[in-house]
Amino acid sequence: MQLGTKSAPFMAAFSSKGPNTIHTGDPQVYFQPDITAPGVSVIAAYTEAEGPTNQEFDKRLVEFTSLTGTSMSCPHVSGTAGLLKTLYPTWSPAAIKSAIMTTSITHDNREEPLLNASYFRITPFSYGAGHVQPNSAMDPGLVYDLTFNDYLDFFCSLGYNETQISLFIESPYKCTKKISLTNLNYPSIRVPKLSGSITVKRILKNVGSLATYRAQVQKPTGTSVFVEPKILKFSKVDEEKSFNVTLQVKQANTAKNYVFGSLIWSDGKHNVKSPIVVKAA
Repeated sequence: MQLGTKSAPFMAAFSSKGPNTIHTGDPQVYFQPDITAPGVSVIAAYTEAEGPTNQEFDKRLVEFTSLTGTSMSCPHVSGTAGLLKTLYPTWSPAAIKSAIMTTSITHDNREEPLLNASYFRITPFSYGAGHVQPNSAMDPGLVYDLTFNDYLDFFCSLGYNETQISLFIESPYKCTKKISLTNLNYPSIRVPKLSGSITVKRILKNVGSLATYRAQVQKPTGTSVFVEPKILKFSKVDEEKSFNVTLQVKQANTAKNYVFGSLIWSDGKHNVKSPIVVKAA
């Protein structure tokens, strides 16, 4: 691909897509891709133990070659995570992941929605939160954070017992906290079987300057979305503020297939973006 190609980035045909349902007895839980990154025709270091085509007749030995695949996307995201950990050594993995997701883009270099290789418009089931932007991730403004125990409680909610969870930790852990899996403090909101209405809780941590953020919602088709409170005022670094998002089906026929929207918290400088994915029951 040449510099200045229109449109770019685009979603490669080989990229995996969502949704991926977790069968736990909780109909509200599923996962989709979190992020997308460059993975087509990436110039990368290459072993000189064999030729670039991996064929016996290929006797060429090269230090670099052009490679394509999700294994090329992974180093871009890993490198971004390493960059953030260097800048912010105390950040948790969840905070780093949040910064990467909430600062990603969902438009191409024509300022149009992202497309696939066949030039069809794609959804968060293809790109997750969006296309990674390392420079923006260095200054996300706010992050959705999670602790180690939050993940253990998440395992409990998935049905793992204490014996299974003990494989991840050195000491016993009792599953005493009952949480709704939709309330896992994740940088996206996903409700695949919405019947009536549901209220989802999230917590944001200020990792930037003192600022006031206002909620901006793009409603998924056929649904209503209410955010409370609509304004979050942060007066110090590491301060946390919680908010609720209530989703309700207004037109079940319209939302019978997956519909997509977004929630953005903006202070005029930072835009902390989360995808919203809904499907009526």
